Amino acid sequence: MSAKSAISKEIFAPHDERMLGAVQVKRRTKKKIPFLATGGQGEYLTYICLSVTNKKPAQASITKVKQFEGSTSFVRRTQWMLEQLRQVNGIDPNRDSPEFDLLFENAFDQWVASTASEKCTFFQVLHHTCQRYLTDKKPEFINCQSKIMGGNSILHSAADSVTSAVQKASQALNERGERLGRAEEKSEELKNSAQQFAETAHKVTL
Repeated sequence: MSAKSAISKEIFAPHDERMLGAVQVKRRTKKKIPFLATGGQGEYLTYICLSVTNKKPAQASITKVKQFEGSTSFVRRTQWMLEQLRQVNGIDPNRDSPEFDLLFENAFDQWVASTASEKCTFFQVLHHTCQRYLTDKKPEFINCQSKIMGGNSILHSAADSVTSAVQKASQALNERGERLGRAEEKSEELKNSAQQFAETAHKVTL
């Protein structure tokens, strides 16, 4: 079982929540250290998780989860309601960067994701979740790549792919139906013509 699957099962499922996405992070520091370093700041792994309650009305939240060295279990730390998120800073809109900042009403965190692609996927899910569950105060997304916003997200791309496939299949069926219909009409015409010819030939014979 992957770490994210384990987090979903251990941390969120018992509270009747669904985990929508997660990104493994470490705090940005001037001193470069290995991402999975042990000792000092490497004594635990940190995950930023996005979840939503199953009961209605659904409430979305962002939770900091840690896994301490030598332990297979996860611990829930700080949690913010999605409404408390004020700003999401992607740091650099022109390149794939693993760095990002999250600004809440009462907190400000600077992070580095394990990979730029993991950060990008998390941002796409976070942006989609904000659009879906927040009606009034939506957080500001700044310095984010265009693929994170709008129609190019993995969620929209997947939906577009399914829609496109359905449309193509429907069009193919319609075209096939039209061809079959024309063939049936032609067959009926030929049948009628043959029947008329046979009747005419029979009369001539008589």
